[in-house]
Amino acid sequence: MRPIFSALQRTATPRVWQRPISSSVQHPRTELKLGSICARCRRQQMQIRFYNGQPMGDDPRWLSVVDHPAQVVRTGRKHGPGLIILALIPVISFALGTWQIQRLDWKTNLIAKYEDRLVKDPLPLPPRIDPSVVSEFDYRRVYATGRFRHDQEMLIGPRMREGQDGFIVVTPLEREEGSTVLVNRGWIARKMMDQKDRAEEGLPRGAVTVEGLIREPWKKNMFTPENKPHEGKFYFPDVEQMAELTGSQPVWIEQTMVSDLLESMDREAKGIPIGRAAEVNLRNNHSQYIFTWYGLSLATSIMLWMIVRKRPNEVTRRVRQNRNW
Repeated sequence: MRPIFSALQRTATPRVWQRPISSSVQHPRTELKLGSICARCRRQQMQIRFYNGQPMGDDPRWLSVVDHPAQVVRTGRKHGPGLIILALIPVISFALGTWQIQRLDWKTNLIAKYEDRLVKDPLPLPPRIDPSVVSEFDYRRVYATGRFRHDQEMLIGPRMREGQDGFIVVTPLEREEGSTVLVNRGWIARKMMDQKDRAEEGLPRGAVTVEGLIREPWKKNMFTPENKPHEGKFYFPDVEQMAELTGSQPVWIEQTMVSDLLESMDREAKGIPIGRAAEVNLRNNHSQYIFTWYGLSLATSIMLWMIVRKRPNEVTRRVRQNRNW
């Protein structure tokens, strides 16, 4: 009878609905979806938003990123090799800038020396020239009389002039006393590389007097291919090689002319080589290099100072307190 009575009693007793107890207390401001993150992540979010039961924004030790922006500092760690490299950059760039000042002085004096030679009257070219003293007469105006040997003409190229492709015409000049020198007559367009396409004025047959500048032998850079003289292909003026090929003295003369637009257009149309102007064409960009190297030295010095400087003690103390939270 007792089991039956107990069952009837449980059935007759009214049941009151109770709200299910959540496994974690949720604050209205931090309401989250239960199925989205785990309980551990929710506890971490609660700890980030609150400290000792109150919002972290109300704590006097709270450092806002707005009021205290981030600073580039080191926290007691030893400086690595990257900082050593950064410390070497301003020193090296400052030394390079100082070296460019010396180069600027050297290049300025060199251009002044060449310009002083240009204003002098041209000298007659001696029958025999010692190649070792050519550097002492670089950019010196000279003149020589003889006949062009067009059968030994050499074209160096390609060479660009005002956006047009062409070649430099080099022709041996045989003089009356029997010696021969190499004359850089100037530039012609690619379409005029064949002598049959040029006018008679571009291939003088009689005796001519050439006035030009005596120049040092050219220096080949590492990007220029080697000449192929037996195939008639020349990519740079190798004076020694060309002189041996034509039986000439290793002397290089650059024929000059008065710069004139109409005359240059007429020469280009007829296939007459366009000579260079009697002026110094050395580039002097050392002032830009000085500005570049000294600017790099200053910029890297500022970067180095920003990295190794010490922060104020108050900010350091607050940062340490913030870590101890």
